[in-house]
Amino acid sequence: MVRYRLPRTGTALAPASVPPSGLPGLDPDWSRIVDVVESGLDDGTPAGATHAWHLLDNGEQLAALGAEPVGTILCVHGNPTWSYLWRDLVAQSTAAAADGRPAWRVIAVDQLDMGFSERTGVARPLARRVRDLDDLTRALGLTGPVVTFGHDWGGVVSLGWAVDHPEHLAGVMLLNTAIHQSDIEPIPAPLRLALARGVLGVGTVTTTAFLDTTLALGHPALPATVRNAYRAPYRTAARRGGIGGFVADIPVDARHDSHAELDRIAESLRSLTVPALLLWGPRDPIFSDRYLDDLSDRLPHAAVHRFEGAGHLIAEDVDYAGAALGWLVQATPPVEPTPLVEPTPLVEPTPLVEPVETGAEPVEAARPLWHYLDELLDSDETALIDMAPGTGAGPRVVSWRLLSRRVREIAAGLHQIGVRRGDRVSLLVPPCADLTAVLYACIRLGAIVVVADAGLGLAGLTRAVRGARPDHVIGALPGLMAARALGWPGQKISVNRLPTASRRALGVSYALADLISLGRDEELPEPPQPGDVAAVLFTSGSTGPAKGVVYTHGQLSAVSRALHAQYGVGRGTGLVAGFAPFALLGPALGARSVTPDMDVTAPKTLTATAVAAAVAAIDATVVFLSPAALANVVATQGELTPADRAALARVTSFLSAGAPVSEPLLASAAALMPGASAHTPYGMTEGLLMTDITLDGIREAARDDVASGPGGVCVGRPTATTRVRISALDETGAAVGALSEAPQVTGEIVVSAPHVKDHYDRLWLTDQAATRAVTPGERWHRTGDVGHLDAAGRLWVEGRLPHVITTAHGVVTPVGPELAVSALTGVDRAAAVGVGPAGSQQVVIVVETVPPAARVGLAEPALAEDVRLVAGQPVAAVLVVPHLPTDIRHNSKIDRTRLAGWAHGILTGARLTQP
Repeated sequence: MVRYRLPRTGTALAPASVPPSGLPGLDPDWSRIVDVVESGLDDGTPAGATHAWHLLDNGEQLAALGAEPVGTILCVHGNPTWSYLWRDLVAQSTAAAADGRPAWRVIAVDQLDMGFSERTGVARPLARRVRDLDDLTRALGLTGPVVTFGHDWGGVVSLGWAVDHPEHLAGVMLLNTAIHQSDIEPIPAPLRLALARGVLGVGTVTTTAFLDTTLALGHPALPATVRNAYRAPYRTAARRGGIGGFVADIPVDARHDSHAELDRIAESLRSLTVPALLLWGPRDPIFSDRYLDDLSDRLPHAAVHRFEGAGHLIAEDVDYAGAALGWLVQATPPVEPTPLVEPTPLVEPTPLVEPVETGAEPVEAARPLWHYLDELLDSDETALIDMAPGTGAGPRVVSWRLLSRRVREIAAGLHQIGVRRGDRVSLLVPPCADLTAVLYACIRLGAIVVVADAGLGLAGLTRAVRGARPDHVIGALPGLMAARALGWPGQKISVNRLPTASRRALGVSYALADLISLGRDEELPEPPQPGDVAAVLFTSGSTGPAKGVVYTHGQLSAVSRALHAQYGVGRGTGLVAGFAPFALLGPALGARSVTPDMDVTAPKTLTATAVAAAVAAIDATVVFLSPAALANVVATQGELTPADRAALARVTSFLSAGAPVSEPLLASAAALMPGASAHTPYGMTEGLLMTDITLDGIREAARDDVASGPGGVCVGRPTATTRVRISALDETGAAVGALSEAPQVTGEIVVSAPHVKDHYDRLWLTDQAATRAVTPGERWHRTGDVGHLDAAGRLWVEGRLPHVITTAHGVVTPVGPELAVSALTGVDRAAAVGVGPAGSQQVVIVVETVPPAARVGLAEPALAEDVRLVAGQPVAAVLVVPHLPTDIRHNSKIDRTRLAGWAHGILTGARLTQP
């Protein structure tokens, strides 16, 4: 039995009191003192003592507003914070009621021995604290609907109350906390240190070390006034006994007093069906993502949002209160007869657009992604070719027969080692035949593939892999080394056999050959269904932290159908894919595919001769390249032999997408493939094919576009099953307009199609922001791109929503000025950015010159004058750089956000450095 005994300096009792005035963000009118009679526990602990609680409560303010609460949010802080943690929620809830929105009463408690509540002087283990909260709510006469909200150890206490009061419970919300400690993993290192012999009393009570360490976890650092507010109740050792008591109550093993109660609460969570919200800071050194994984497993229906960059003090790092109140509006009220909130329709009473019949094949009738692997399992025709296999030998040819067999063997082998439907499998394998086989094996098994390419960089890849919480990792040696060094989760499986010492060092359990052997004579389980999740594909990270985009099997099948319908890629087509997603889709289309000899993380490494060799290897008729890869192919065309040119002349279609493609670049590529129709599709990770345009279509659009219309890059008309609408921008650059097809109106591009993503992974807020409700049963995705439709129904892309420049004369989108400046003699590329406060920003043009500038500086007067003549907007400054910053994956998306910050620094006297 573990008990924490207060040191001599902490034995004095202290009454409850209200906080001192002047604490930032804390309204004194919220504070109240409540006397509560303590009930007994089942273990024989006597009842009858009365203790005084301090709590924050906006109930009187709501009454003064005449606002009837729709429910109560019961907030419980952790250690060593107090109810001050919840001040933003109390304030925002009160303000919402004043604005006529749903009125939530917020009660934020100071647990006994904490904050400004009474110091009882006795140990209060977990079961006692759960009963304490019950005693308080009984004293308050609190009935449903109640939504609990907890952080840190207060999360456990709040959940204890939740599982004990199903008759009142309407929902649960949590910030970083832990509800279960694995028997095979140690408790977090900071807590182990705090519990160490000789450290506990000194670190938590005698000194302020534990408190100071916690307050240092803000991202960014907490202001001194806020840190002092958190310290206010804990100025003396006599008032810090509760901090030590909470640390001592951490159940490190089954012998601990509180272990049984923690287990009871944790297991009871599995029966909770009320709405749940998990808001998480992944930079928490105490409650890491493994605790989020555990909570997600116990509450699989929970909405989850991970705030990149936030940590343990997530309530100080991000607007958690706005997120929570927004979620409450949408949460389904589970309590009858009083609803949690008044039902709020997720669609406008009148549809913004009329639904149209797309003619798309129903998802349920779609062919599964492995259809051709089954149909061609006895075919010796070529399925795919590795142009540069890891063995260093010549191209590796894989038949449909071999690919189909390997997929079945690997799938069965994975099942033998415990991989199950719904498990997440992170693939850290470069595009090759092995990756294709492993991916389709996971798909067939029903495991969820997690694909984040090395183009994200090591830090970005680490965020992606950890955030995706894989159960298993299949990787080549570089990926496995990174996984080991950076502590990526999941059972490790190597593509290649490794020496025993290397396997042990990297934590590798199996090699791909082991799986093949294990699965050789085994039967496969039942296949997944169209509505099951198939993949989490990460975005490029070019417009912020990479996001995991979730696709179901039905949606991925719809992607392959869209490609077939638009370009005729299907059975027998030879496909050269210099862009990995389309190489992996080859087997789903029945196409024979090849990835040319290149570094897929650096598109500019692709040469014209490598493309020609790939075309010749499979007699390809379709070529897909990224814009950066295409540019280097054009630049290296001088190396082509007559045989290479003859091979390229047999191509009938080539496509380039991932970023806007200029007409001159497309024309130059078309000259290399004179028999091909040149296409540039528009899409994104969230929807790989939204519109399409040919080179001839670009030229036609340039002739048709009126001079007075908005600028941009024409990306053509919607594909067969896609609808495109525009939400007009207001003067602040926000997309607030009703969805419309009106021509020449600049706004955010919003799309709908059967192959649009299902949702973002563990980014509930992002998903809500990216979804536009129109009619029930439809998914409309806000792309974050800005553009317009012309009179012929063609879409023009003008830039990204965050890059819109808000000048005193109106909004300016960047792509139009950039294209005009890039057309000048001596200019390679240009970027238009805004500098200064929103609403009065100045346009700055940053250019790469031909030949490249040796250093950063102001443009020569003649160039600056030419830029101002063609930009179509007043230009405050023209800067020249050796090269513009771009994303890693495409090597072509200019990082305008970074560039704007850099330009602001330059124009305000910062040192002339490369952006």
